[in-house]
Amino acid sequence: MIHIYFKEINGFLDSLIAYVVIGVFLTAIGLLTWVFPDTSVLEGGYADMMSLFSVGPYVLIFLVPAVTMRSLAEERKMGTLELLFTRPLTDWQVVLGKFFAAWTLVLIALVPTIVYYFSLYYLGSPQGNIDTPGVIGSYVGIALLGGAFCGVGLLASSLTPNQVVAFIIAAFLCFIAYAGIDGVAAIPGWEGQALAIRQAGMLYHYEALSKGLIDSRDVIYFATFVAVSLLITKTIVGKRSW
Repeated sequence: MIHIYFKEINGFLDSLIAYVVIGVFLTAIGLLTWVFPDTSVLEGGYADMMSLFSVGPYVLIFLVPAVTMRSLAEERKMGTLELLFTRPLTDWQVVLGKFFAAWTLVLIALVPTIVYYFSLYYLGSPQGNIDTPGVIGSYVGIALLGGAFCGVGLLASSLTPNQVVAFIIAAFLCFIAYAGIDGVAAIPGWEGQALAIRQAGMLYHYEALSKGLIDSRDVIYFATFVAVSLLITKTIVGKRSW
């Protein structure tokens, strides 16, 4: 698995994908946090990072599939996936190696945003007037969310040898899992089941973590979501029917 992990990381860094993904993410979040009047903390007068944690997931819905779309689809198209399985590697080692490599890239993209926290910490009046537990919980939430999106992206990449199709499928599934289920819960007439439906979606658990209370139930939800996604991916890869 370690071999696959470093192979994927080197592949990302040797191409423009990693730099484009990180650059686009940081630029979009930076503009929303500091520049655009409707979301700028300088205009709002509140030392918070809501721009990052409310809009960030929607940015990741498109950027994570851009990272994962080549993971299995490109190897299937080029015929290198068959060669990969001639090595002494199990299906799980291949899947997990690719998953952790993609997730690592997402986490690397999040690291520079910590500068925003310290900037707001010192800009606050009085200094330090920022909800630190909420920020920590939000970082945990968006990191887990990124991992869940990576699992979905890898699953989509295993379904087709076409990278564009894999990207579209992954972006659609990520949106449904994050915001779509919550939208279904808001449909009139389903008030009695609304909470149960919302709890099946990522948004509910992400918002719970963003309050600063890291509940094991929310962590288990994301871990289970990732595990199921990777299990399905491993099953598809294991069939060798491409």
